[in-house]
Amino acid sequence: MGATNYLIDTNAVIDYLGDKLPGKGKVFMDGVINKGPQISFITQIELLCFQTSEKNLSLLSEFANDSTIYGVQEKITDITIDLRRTYSIKIPDALIAATAIHHKLTLITRNVKDFEKISNLSVINLYEL
Repeated sequence: MGATNYLIDTNAVIDYLGDKLPGKGKVFMDGVINKGPQISFITQIELLCFQTSEKNLSLLSEFANDSTIYGVQEKITDITIDLRRTYSIKIPDALIAATAIHHKLTLITRNVKDFEKISNLSVINLYEL
């Protein structure tokens, strides 16, 4: 197999659906989305609470419904606690990072600064491809 799987952060979903990505980033995301998007429950919450028009909210909701959504498991909780203690990152970011680490997924995000200190987390910035 060997194929890389991805966890998509909220900002990457919004930029993709809002057609804000550079060419290479959009092409990359098209491939990820075509294989089946994967998001954290935190991303689901952030997407569905995003203050936007009804039309955009419907698009975000469709995206979430088409995604595999990872919830919290005991191991993800343990990793989140460790990440918060070690790196002092925000709880939502720690949960997203822990989800990616636990499921062996590469995180797609624009906010690489939020995750750059975490050595065992693989991160892709769609704006730097």
